[in-house]
Amino acid sequence: MKSDIPVTSLQRLPVYLNYLKTLTSDGYISSGAIARALGMGEVLVRKDLAYTSAQGRTRVGYSCGELIAALEDYLGCNDKKKAVIIGAGELGKALLSYGGFLNYGIEIVAAFDSDSAKVGTYVGGKPIFDAKNAKEKIGELNARLAVLCVPAREAQAVADTLVDCGVMKILNFAPVLLKVKDGAIVRNIDVAASLAILSSMI
Repeated sequence: MKSDIPVTSLQRLPVYLNYLKTLTSDGYISSGAIARALGMGEVLVRKDLAYTSAQGRTRVGYSCGELIAALEDYLGCNDKKKAVIIGAGELGKALLSYGGFLNYGIEIVAAFDSDSAKVGTYVGGKPIFDAKNAKEKIGELNARLAVLCVPAREAQAVADTLVDCGVMKILNFAPVLLKVKDGAIVRNIDVAASLAILSSMI
């Protein structure tokens, strides 16, 4: 069950996947070699990979191709999912232009904003719609993921609207904790707070 995996392990799986994709050889690789390359513990890597369907071979390791496929399958990279961005400011526009989401089977299909100067324009080939039409448009787009790039004061109302539309997985860049009903999941990304933590370590 994917729900059984610790969040910290789940967060490391894309790291393994990205590393494996940098390798030029399609041979075998051991959990120890992965651990050394990424500065992690071998036992930790082995436990993380055990959540996937990957099967290592004693004294040989994992087939790189099979391990990549197992990680992509576990992370849902082959199951295309549509997402929208709410808030087409500088961050929202940067995310609209970013093509890396496709590596994980995620297609950003549109953005929404309340600024009439932005509505009707395109960024990275993606349309920006009027936020007032979000409920109707999100249903038409069949989006199931959303990224919030709105001011803190607007974030809760936007999250409520998204959940009402059936968008139950939200990535939140607004510096505020959101309350959502059971079944909905919010992942908060506070860049300033993360940078402050690093600053405290200097």
